Amino acid sequence: MQILELESLIYQASKLFLWPVMLLIFLTLIFSLISLGSFVIESILRTSKHYNSVLIKYATQNQLKTSTDDLELWIIKRLEWLRIVSRTAPMLGLIATMIPMGPALLALSSGQAEQVGQNMVVAFSSVILSLVSASICFYILVIRRRWLLEELREYEKEFDSFHQGEA
Repeated sequence: MQILELESLIYQASKLFLWPVMLLIFLTLIFSLISLGSFVIESILRTSKHYNSVLIKYATQNQLKTSTDDLELWIIKRLEWLRIVSRTAPMLGLIATMIPMGPALLALSSGQAEQVGQNMVVAFSSVILSLVSASICFYILVIRRRWLLEELREYEKEFDSFHQGEA
């Protein structure tokens, strides 16, 4: 009897996480779509001759002249949320898939096909949205990281040539 109570308690605790996880999946989707819009605009701006590097602008505004360590840290911070979403969204999708599977299997064993279908829709919709979010963020992360590292390299070259000219 105690094992059944423990199983019931674990199941009830896991059900508490379904709505918060689904909310987080929805938020990751919104974040990824906003990031995608920002990325598209940045891509268009980068093709123009008047593009001003955000990294150079940051370095100039903060008067970073001695070390690129601060710029590397700034790049990591700038990419942090893309990395977090691209890594955690699939986990959230898995959680949102597994929680409704228990009731779906119980409904299947008692012949309630409609309830099985409802639980499966929630499960698969959640995982699809989380994978879309993760994919968008990962794509942006990879390209934006390359852009920023290229800008950092250009900054280092300019910095080195400036200091060699002083010597």
